[in-house]
Amino acid sequence: MERYERIIALHRQLQAAHRPITVARLQDELACSRATVYRDIAFLRDALMAPVVGDGEAGFAYDKAESERFELPGLWLNSEELHALLAAQQLLERSSGGMLSAALAPLQQRVEKLLDAHSGSKHVPMQRVRVIPHRGRSMDEHSFRIVASCVLERRKLAFDYRARSTDEKTRRMVSPQRLTHYRDNWYLDAWDEDREALRSFSIDRMTAARFVEGAARDVADTELDAHLAGSYGIFSGAPKAWATIRFSPKAARWVADEHWHSQQQGRHLADGSYELKVPYSVPRELLMDVLHYGADAEIIEPKSLREQLRSHLQLAISNYEPGT
Repeated sequence: MERYERIIALHRQLQAAHRPITVARLQDELACSRATVYRDIAFLRDALMAPVVGDGEAGFAYDKAESERFELPGLWLNSEELHALLAAQQLLERSSGGMLSAALAPLQQRVEKLLDAHSGSKHVPMQRVRVIPHRGRSMDEHSFRIVASCVLERRKLAFDYRARSTDEKTRRMVSPQRLTHYRDNWYLDAWDEDREALRSFSIDRMTAARFVEGAARDVADTELDAHLAGSYGIFSGAPKAWATIRFSPKAARWVADEHWHSQQQGRHLADGSYELKVPYSVPRELLMDVLHYGADAEIIEPKSLREQLRSHLQLAISNYEPGT
């Protein structure tokens, strides 16, 4: 447990207690040493001005006359919680002026109030924190509204879809399962009624989205996770192979801390390089991410994936040949 989590947990323990809590119990509750309990008590009392009373023998508690008025100062959120709130707030801001803005305005106000509440009712200077969109694609908000409604209301959905890879236009009827926000773009995970299989659709490639009579078929979460989250990236399907990628010692300083897949396996090698293994079904997105590291990344296995990347590099080099 990180220190900020212990401080929050300690504060809540003392706030809820009707009698002093012993150090031994606090050790168990906070999963830490006796010395750490004393340091956290001192920090809570001296730095945060909490109304802590008591000692190590009788136990610690909050002064009842002061406890109701005391709250932890500052923004007591971890990086993931803060990012989630800020991302939600800025996603809502970017919808302003569109068809969703009126419907989302109350939600944006609630997010902003939550941020204010966690900052001790002080103004949060949002301009001091940035959530930068990266390669987001334009999307028809009318289609998004219908898709979102079908997901939440469990209704069937029909739309025209133009696949990005083939540019082929098809009409689809689906039972929506989940909305997925991935790399600044929205996707729909759905049961395709005609193909009788799970598919993922990029919402920016949809047109003429419309409601269809009838309730959507529900697919179990375990089946959705196995099919949609088993392979690398946004591409669905059970993994067909595992890729082994070796990164240079320089790139290792970044990659070792990156999350590529929930089942990834990584290890540092003796020469300072880093070996990463991830499962994949469709290699396209994985190849793009490996290419991002240029000469600092090398696909070791499987051989077919290694050769595929070699072909991509040769084609890229051909664009820079003299006379081209």
